[in-house]
Order: sequence, then C-alpha cells, then structure tokens
Amino acid sequence: MKLIGIAIWATAAALASAAPERPNVLIVMADDCTFSDLPAYGGRNARTPAVDRLAREGLTFDRAYVSMAMCQPCRAELYTGLFPLRNGCAWNHSASRRGTRSLPHHLGVLGYRVGLTGKVHVEPRSVFPFELVAGFDDNCTRDPTRPHDLSGVREFITRDASQPFCLVVALVEPHVPWVMGDSMAYPTDRLQLPPTLADTPKTREDFARYLAEVTYMDGQLGELLALLDEVGRATNTLTIFTSEQGSQFPGHKWTCWDTGLRTAFIARWPGRVPAARRTSAIVQYADVLPTLIELAGGDPAAIDPPLDGRSFAAVLRGERDEHRAFAYGLHNNLPEGPPYPIRTVTDGHWRYIRNLAPERLYIEKHLMGQLGGGAPHNAYWPSWMAHAWNRPEVLRLVERYMRRPAEELYHTDTDPYELDNRADDPACADVRRRLAAELDRWMAEQGDPGAALDTPAALEVARAAGRDEAPPFGSDGQRSPRRKP
Repeated sequence: MKLIGIAIWATAAALASAAPERPNVLIVMADDCTFSDLPAYGGRNARTPAVDRLAREGLTFDRAYVSMAMCQPCRAELYTGLFPLRNGCAWNHSASRRGTRSLPHHLGVLGYRVGLTGKVHVEPRSVFPFELVAGFDDNCTRDPTRPHDLSGVREFITRDASQPFCLVVALVEPHVPWVMGDSMAYPTDRLQLPPTLADTPKTREDFARYLAEVTYMDGQLGELLALLDEVGRATNTLTIFTSEQGSQFPGHKWTCWDTGLRTAFIARWPGRVPAARRTSAIVQYADVLPTLIELAGGDPAAIDPPLDGRSFAAVLRGERDEHRAFAYGLHNNLPEGPPYPIRTVTDGHWRYIRNLAPERLYIEKHLMGQLGGGAPHNAYWPSWMAHAWNRPEVLRLVERYMRRPAEELYHTDTDPYELDNRADDPACADVRRRLAAELDRWMAEQGDPGAALDTPAALEVARAAGRDEAPPFGSDGQRSPRRKP
C-alpha cells in the first residue's frame, strides 16, 4: 500500500509541475485572537485596517473552526489535515505522532518550497520539517524594543520565481503577555466589552492592552501585504489570514464555546477568489491542507492513509457556498489544569457541548496562578473573584466558567456569546438529540475514549509517541526553536 501511495504521489508531482495557475501560498496566523473582536466579524473596538483590506479584496468565511482552542493542537490540525486524535496532538504542549505527514511533505512533493517564520510550537521536527525563515519572533515572551524583520521573508518569497512557495507567518500577537502596541490608543472608558467579560477596571485595562496587540498584529499583516505588492507576488499568491483560537480571556481559549473554536478566516487570490464576498460554508482547519494540495495540482483523495479534511477549493472559487454539515471540537484540559474533558459539535446554527466530568470545577492554571502569586498574564481574574460576592452579573460569569452542566445547547445565530443554555428546553429536544447523535458518531469514528483521554497517563503516552530520537535541526544546520509559550 505504501509503494502504491508513493507511485501515486510521484505521478501527482509530475502532473503538478505542468499544472497551470498554481498559486504561491502565504498563510498569516494571529495568535489567541478572538474572531469576534475583529471589525470584519462585528468587533466594535479594534482597529485593523489590514484585515479590513483583505476582507474587501477576498472571501471571508463566517463559519470557520479549529477543533481545539489551544495553540499546538490547532496548528497540528492545520498542518496535517488530521483531527487531534488522528495526528496525535490532542493536548497542548504534547506532540504529533511520528510518521505523520504534514504541509512540507505534501506540498514539497508537488514542487513547493515550504517555510515557516515566527512561532513553531509543533513537534516533532520529523513531522513538521518546515524550512525555518528568520525575521519574526518565535517566543511569546518578547522584547518590545526588538522589531520584526521582513528580510528573511523577502528572500524566501523571491528566491526562485520558477518554483512556487508556501510560507506560514506565525505571529505571536495577541498572545499574552500583552506588551506590544499602544494601549493608550484604546481609552478604557470608551471600550465596549463583550458580554462574556466581567466589567471591572482591571478587565478594561487588560482588554485595552489586548486590543493594542491586535492592532500591532494587523500592522504586521499590512507590511506583509505591502511586501507582496512590492515584489510583484500579490496577484499569483493565495493569501490566507486566520486568527487561530480565542483570546486568553475566560470562556475563549481552552474552551469549546464559539469564542474559543471559531476562527477568522479570510482568503484572497486576485482573479480566482471572489472579492468582497462572505460565505457561510462550514470549514475546519483540517480542510486547509487538502485544499492547498488540490490548488497545487495534487489529488488529496489519493493520500493514504486518508486525511480528515476535505478540499473546499470550490468554495474559494465561488462555485459553492457550502462544505461541511458539521464542525467538531474537543478539549483535554491537561496540562493547562486538572482534567476537564469536553466534546462539541456545531451545524453552524446550533452548538451542542458535552462536559464529560461536570461534577468537577473547571480550573485553568494561568488564571489561578495569579491568585497564588504566579505569572501576571491574567491579572484581571482576581478582580472578577473580588466582585463575584456582591455583583450578580460577575458571579454568573465566574460560575459559567468554573461550574458547567453535563450538556449545553446554544442557538449561536441569536445567542452568539452562548449565554442562554437551552439543553433542557423541550422545544429544542430534537436539535439536542440530533447533534448529540452526530457527536457520538464522530467520537466513535475518531476512536475517542472520552474522559479517559484527559489523564496524565494518556498525555505521557502521546508525548512518547511523538518524540524524535535525534535532536531536531533546521535547514541551516542549527537547532530548531523548540520553545513552548
């Protein structure tokens, strides 16, 4: 079977070399940016002229999702075209399974140079053999006095006009600590906080710092778009911007709510992707790789073993406005806190969530660490706790985050912040049963044991399965960055 697969891919590579109109690919990822904080998705505070420009010039996906609202698992999904249990990375700070193939393998055989600059945060090196490009910070503990440098990106995208490139620019903004950008541009008394955040002075101060990083991130995107224009690569490059998972505020990152799993996703390819359009097609990060393979002249259906993702190239071309019937998600809380496994499914209108250990308190160490004198990345959280005793609206948000029922059901069209749980509403019983059955089917298909996956033993087995024997090295012979912010 493996020899047959190699033969198929050799044939695909030969055909792809002659395929017309193969695009270069530039993927720009924000880091921990809640999609709904962006003006292109209804955000009322942030200023993001580059994202807005991309939306005017491209196709905006209104229902794009990651399957885990954590940095490493969602990136592993994007690069491998496989859901977390299939690629092996179903926990943060773990690894994908040795022998798994990813973006550099699949596009490399089709004749592409495949590089990455910025945050790596995927392992092992054998699974993710990107050419590492200098210029953008790979660590979220960054120095505001050390700016990024576009010279490495410029060299990579102009190195050989006869060979297409795929470059991932993995930015580290707006991941905590929020130290980049000008927070004074966002006066705290003028901010309109989303209803998922408790309105305290410290929350407003930190939200302003977060918004400043969103704008700083947008500035980097703007510089990359200007560089494509300058070197004459804009018209033959598929440019994708995505916001990754939600921000590091309670109820966004590390959750299975929409503000965690839903991602901004905007694609531009002049003359091929319709401009100033939106689509309601449901797509997941796992679908990106097979889409790029198809656009590069390959056949994603020929990959063995098969990918979880499916190409949405027809949606990009404006030929279709639908793709998936459902998008799926999961959460294993280790090592970010004690076990708290969650599973979810959405049809784009309703989200069903199953908390597999509802008797436990949900605890996320980065928030609680502040109470115990830990890292001050989430200094607003003590103010929530301080006001929970005498402000019922704050208590409701704290309880929503820390005490969750066995089942949750939200009509995300009318309740986008998922504050009205309708799991026990008799009028929604058919919706709940339909989505619960689909979640059962997906978990069985993925071989998901549920709560047994969110244990120290399971995490250690996964880490061992993704451990390379030899130390990882970059294309320049230097040790690759392995920091895990």
